[in-house]
Amino acid sequence: MSKYKRYERYKDSGIEWIGEIPEHWEITKLKYICSESAVYGLNESAENYVEEGVRFIRTTDIDNKGNLDNSMGGVFLPEEKVKGYILKTGDLLVSRSGSLGTSLYFDEDKYGKCSYAGYLVKFRANSKNCPKFLFYFSKSNIFYIQIQLALVSSTISNFNGNKYANMILPLPSYYEQKAISNFLDQKTAEIDSLIADKEKLIELLQEKRQAIITEAVTKGLNPNVRMKDSGIEWIGEIPEHWNLRRIRYLANIRNVKASDSDIDKTYVGLENIESKTGKLLTNGDDEQQFVGETANIFKKGDVLFGKLRPYLAKCIIADFDGRCTSELLVLKTTSYILPKYLHFFMLSPKFIDVVNSSTYGAKMPRASWDFIGNLEIPLPSIKEQEDIVEYLTEFISRIDDLISDINTQIQKLKEYRQSLISEAVTGKIDVRDYVVSN
Repeated sequence: MSKYKRYERYKDSGIEWIGEIPEHWEITKLKYICSESAVYGLNESAENYVEEGVRFIRTTDIDNKGNLDNSMGGVFLPEEKVKGYILKTGDLLVSRSGSLGTSLYFDEDKYGKCSYAGYLVKFRANSKNCPKFLFYFSKSNIFYIQIQLALVSSTISNFNGNKYANMILPLPSYYEQKAISNFLDQKTAEIDSLIADKEKLIELLQEKRQAIITEAVTKGLNPNVRMKDSGIEWIGEIPEHWNLRRIRYLANIRNVKASDSDIDKTYVGLENIESKTGKLLTNGDDEQQFVGETANIFKKGDVLFGKLRPYLAKCIIADFDGRCTSELLVLKTTSYILPKYLHFFMLSPKFIDVVNSSTYGAKMPRASWDFIGNLEIPLPSIKEQEDIVEYLTEFISRIDDLISDINTQIQKLKEYRQSLISEAVTGKIDVRDYVVSN
């Protein structure tokens, strides 16, 4: 924050976790600067939702930046049910359950006519204070510190609006609140734009990884090789010297149920497998599932493929003996195919798409081994499989390193964003003269 100047004079706030504040600022409580404080939302069950009406905002509809998430479309209530609970521009909503501290600055021009649910509480700034400043306070470190302090003598289940109302904050004049809000509006937008660009780059790298996998396992590594029509629409042309084999001749189902004696074996669920990457997100220290529920045994070198919601492309090679959910097919490869080659093929978008098109069950779509096992796939020699696996392993390692570096940059930007908000709303930096660009 060295690029921003400090105020000329400071005083001790008297509160350790706030520290010094500008000499002319005050310390107050949230409820004293609001015309409406900790007003609970409306309790309505899902059975009363309608197709059209007034948007009914729930905690789960708010993202971590304080925006209304419209990706799922939201839910609605009849207008007659929400009288007295209509939001106005500038209202601050804060969650008192689930993700404590989740907050939203409401803008009617942006979101339209809305009401809000009972696990949210509303604060409305009085005429002497800037509503957006209250929102940025709700995104600052001192806000989250007070949530944690309140939880020492409370629990999430009985965290109430009164605890928010009594939160302490440093308070400048309306003019300074407005200046700070304008500064943060612009700076957070700039940071968010940088983050979005980096997230888009990650998406492009992931698409590149999937495209390279598909190209390698269906076309090989030699761009000048003679090609032939595979006769299979979703595969297209393949190298002339490759064969077609059904998967059931290349791999066998290992259908061994876990017993009580297997309780010490590491358990792998679908949630432990990262989509599209072939990465395992668990280790031996993770919480284990008891054998009471159906689980299958797998051996080191087996290929595990998620048959539930196959579009998620959850597939790994086991590097240890263990047990897994019955929603994973456990495949033991034959001598005709390398486990790693089959693993790469099952991660390719072409394979995932054709398997996904075969699923049954609307709510919990699954693919069957009968369908998968009967699929014909292009098969090079073992030597060529080894070359393809070596190439893809090295290529994917470089892509993953790039993605890891970009994720680190994103995390640093998020930390900087958080720090900038906290420094501005506590007066650690003076932004009164900052010129907001159009």
